[in-house]
Amino acid sequence: MKRILLSLVLLGTSALNISHAAQGNVDAGKTKSAMCGACHGVDGNSLVPMYPSLAGQGSSYIAKQLANFKTGLTSGGKEGRVNAIMGGMAMALNEQDMLDLGAYYSAQPAKYAGGETSAVGKKLYFGGDVERGITACIACHGADGKGMSQAGFPALAGQNAMYLTAQLESFRSGARYNDKNSMMRNIAMKLEDDDIAALVKYMATIK
Repeated sequence: MKRILLSLVLLGTSALNISHAAQGNVDAGKTKSAMCGACHGVDGNSLVPMYPSLAGQGSSYIAKQLANFKTGLTSGGKEGRVNAIMGGMAMALNEQDMLDLGAYYSAQPAKYAGGETSAVGKKLYFGGDVERGITACIACHGADGKGMSQAGFPALAGQNAMYLTAQLESFRSGARYNDKNSMMRNIAMKLEDDDIAALVKYMATIK
């Protein structure tokens, strides 16, 4: 009986250690983010339209994307994202680095530039298009565009429009394929250029 209790205690301790090890450290992430500022902004709010803002993004989502960049395109259907710059940057990171960076950027407040929105984009975001089989974006990314990090769905609110456009087009063409259960690819392939333009215009102005 004592052995069983001891085993359970050790198992519980091990589980706690694993849980603790899976957490990122904000201060460590801030130090490690020095190389990221040129593209993503010192505080994670990118001023370069082609690069995403990371401030306020889900920590686990950021860590996953970094891991996917490190993996790159591989055979056997393994997840990956291909980008010459990010692939090189991520290659030097270990799992804890990725968790720390995710924790840091997730803790930073997002700054929204504002601008003209799109009523068409808002309608598609909230209601989708049943006839064309387009699921409403709100289902995964939320009414406030903040996403659901634990479920693997990123925040979109206030994101750079140029970056959002590039990602939707990449999902549509299949060039990007690290989405969960092909969900984004299945939706994006049904979007026309006008749909993407309207959606992006709306998402970039969500506050």
